[in-house]
Amino acid sequence: MTFDSHLHKAILRIAVPSILANITIPLVGLVDMVIAGHISSAWAIGGIAVGTMLFDMLYGCFGFLRVSTAGLTAQAYGAGQRLECGNLLLRSSGIAVAGALLIWLLQSVYLQAVLYVMPCSPEVAEFARAYFNIRVWAAPATLMIMTCKGWFIGMQDGTRAMVTDLVVNGVNMLASYLLAVHTPLGAVGVAWGTLIAQWTGLIVALVMIATRYADHFRLSTFDFRLSTFDSSRFFRLNYDLFIRSLCFIVVYVGWTAISSAYGDVELAASALMMKLFMLFSFFIDGFAYAGEALVGKTIGEQQSELSTLHTVRSFSEGDKNSQHSTLIWTLFAWGTGVGLFFSLLYALFPDALFAALTSDQQVITTMHKYIGWLIAMPIVSMLAFMWDGIFAGATRGKDIRNAMLWAAAAFAGAYFLLSTLNSQLSTLPSFQGGAGGRLSMHSLYIAYFAHLAARVIYLTAKYFRQPILTLK
Repeated sequence: MTFDSHLHKAILRIAVPSILANITIPLVGLVDMVIAGHISSAWAIGGIAVGTMLFDMLYGCFGFLRVSTAGLTAQAYGAGQRLECGNLLLRSSGIAVAGALLIWLLQSVYLQAVLYVMPCSPEVAEFARAYFNIRVWAAPATLMIMTCKGWFIGMQDGTRAMVTDLVVNGVNMLASYLLAVHTPLGAVGVAWGTLIAQWTGLIVALVMIATRYADHFRLSTFDFRLSTFDSSRFFRLNYDLFIRSLCFIVVYVGWTAISSAYGDVELAASALMMKLFMLFSFFIDGFAYAGEALVGKTIGEQQSELSTLHTVRSFSEGDKNSQHSTLIWTLFAWGTGVGLFFSLLYALFPDALFAALTSDQQVITTMHKYIGWLIAMPIVSMLAFMWDGIFAGATRGKDIRNAMLWAAAAFAGAYFLLSTLNSQLSTLPSFQGGAGGRLSMHSLYIAYFAHLAARVIYLTAKYFRQPILTLK
C-alpha cells in the first residue's frame, strides 16, 4: 500500500476536529458534578447523574439521525448532487422534529417508568425529576444538532461539526456555572445551562449552514412526499440504525445494571473503567467519522461516474478497486495506531489514570484486577468502531443492524453462561473465595468483549463476502 498524502490529509481533516470536539464532552459532566458538589448536597450529585442517564438512554435511541444523515449526504456529495444534499438535511430535520414532539408527548410516562425501576433515594429522584423537566425542552435542539453534525460530516466539513460541539459544550459549562452559582436557582441551574447551550448550538449550526451552504437549498424544489425520493431506502436505513441504537442501550445499560449487583465498590470500579473505555472512544470516533465521510463520498463519486457511462467496462476495475482498498486499509492503519497508543497508555500509566479518577484506594485496588481487559480493549474496540464507520458511509444499515443484534445477544448470552458457571463453581470448596466466586465481575468484562468480537467478526465477514466499494 503506497503512501497517499492527499488521502491521509483528507482523513485528518475530518478526524482531528471531531477528536477536539469530543474531548470537551467529559468536561461538561465534570463541571456539572463539581458545581453540584460545591454548592449542594450529595443528593444533587446523584440527581444529576440519574438525570443525565435518563437523557443518555432517551437520545441514544435517536443516534441513527447523525449516522444516516452522514452516510446519505456523503454519497450525494460525492455524486455532486448539491440540492439532494440540502434535501437530505431537510428530511432528516423533519424526523428530528417529529422525534422531539414524541419525546414531549411521552415525557411523563418515560420519567415515571424509569424512576420506578431505578433504586434511588426520594431526594435524588426529586432532583432528577426537576433536572429532566427542564432539559427535556431542549429535545428539538438536541436532535437537530445530531442531524446537523451528521450533515457536516457527510459534507466532508469536520470543522463546522467541531465548532457546533465546542459552542454547545462551552456555553453549557459557562451558563451552568453562572446560573447555578450566581442565581437563586442553585444546583438545578445546570439543567438550565444545558437547555440554553443546546438551543445556542443549534442556532450557530443553522447560521453556518445558511452562510456557507445556501446554494444547496431551494425550497421551491423540495417536496417531502414519499413519491419524490427514494423513500424506501431513506426510511429503511433509519429503521435499521434505530434498532442498532436500541441494542447499544441494552449493552451499556446492562453493564451498569449488572455492575450494581456486585456491590458499591465493584459498581464504582466498573463505572470508572467505562470512563476510560469512553476516553479512547472520543479519539477513535474521529477516524470512524472520517470513514463515514470518505467511504460515502467515494461511493457517490463511483455512482456518478457509472451513470455517465454506457458500460462498466470503460472503467479500469483493478485500478478503482485498488483505490477503494487503499482507502479502507488506510483508515484501519490510523485506527490501529490510535488503539496501540491507548493500550500502551493504559499499560504504562494505570496508577496515574486511576488516581486521577478516584482517591478511594479500595476502588483503585479493584480496578487493578481488570487491567488486562483495559489494555486489550482499544485494539478490539477499534476494529468494531472502524467497521461501523465504513459500513455507515456505505449506508449498509442492514449489516450494521444485524451486527449489533448479534453483539447484544453475545453480551447477554456470554454473561448468562458465565454467571451460571460461576455460581456452580462457587459451590465447590476449591473455588470458594467470596460471594462472587472466582469469575465474579470478569464475567461482565468477558461479555463486553464478546459483544465487540461479535461486531468485528460479523462485519469483517460481510466485507470480504460483499466488499463495500466494488463496481457493479
